Amino acid sequence: MGFFSKTVDKMINEKVPLKKRKKLIIFVTVVTLLSMVTSTYAWFKVNTFLGVDSLDLHISVSAQLKVGMENYGTDLERYTKVITNQMIDDYLGKYDTEIEKIVLDPVTTSDGKRFTNQRGTERKPNDRSYLEFECYFIATEDMWVHLTTESTEVGNDDGTKVSTNSTGAKVDVVNCTRVSFDAGTQGSAIYEPNKGTPVSGQTTFDLPQGTMNYTNDTRLFHLNAMEPTKVTIRLWIDGEDPQCDDDVQEAHLAVQLGFVGCDNNNVPIS
Repeated sequence: MGFFSKTVDKMINEKVPLKKRKKLIIFVTVVTLLSMVTSTYAWFKVNTFLGVDSLDLHISVSAQLKVGMENYGTDLERYTKVITNQMIDDYLGKYDTEIEKIVLDPVTTSDGKRFTNQRGTERKPNDRSYLEFECYFIATEDMWVHLTTESTEVGNDDGTKVSTNSTGAKVDVVNCTRVSFDAGTQGSAIYEPNKGTPVSGQTTFDLPQGTMNYTNDTRLFHLNAMEPTKVTIRLWIDGEDPQCDDDVQEAHLAVQLGFVGCDNNNVPIS
């Protein structure tokens, strides 16, 4: 209200007639209210969003690429080809929570690491606002890991996709979902399915609807042979997305992530 009070003071000092002063004050107030509404339209008015119903992390058929919820060193037998909801729930035990208890209140971020709510208050992982878990990727040879929409095995439907079984306006939940992949010193990347209007300060990527085309731009991180690499995966609903409004509250959300290893020429390793 600093601008408002300064405007009034200026009018008084300049001896603006009272009638004209009242009209201008009303106009300034309306403009102020409109700007407040415009800046907050994307966020939920009531935080009652239901959590993720299913989150499955799938790994490619590449014989060299495996993953685990812990660092098992070079013991390949302890790594797997898939991470399930139950495995993530076991990880979340340290936070005294589980996937279905994480509400996913809207937050936003510029780097996929630090998250704030609409009031700018920093939010902690796995405490209503966003899901975070760590996993370790390992390969028997050097490779670049990419996110892929293609199935990891013939006959499987386990490529990357974000979907919902909700109907009507609730289907927009798939458009305001974000997933980030943080590989430490290698940097991080943010996946935005059905990428639309950019969120201020946020750089994201999307995947093609048809055949995948692997390039340097689709690389997430690099693996050195037999060296486990920790990747922190974070899932959230971005409050700054234009489609993150009350319509998508209580929607069902399913996130499926598929990964593939490629060589230096971005050719998938079989």
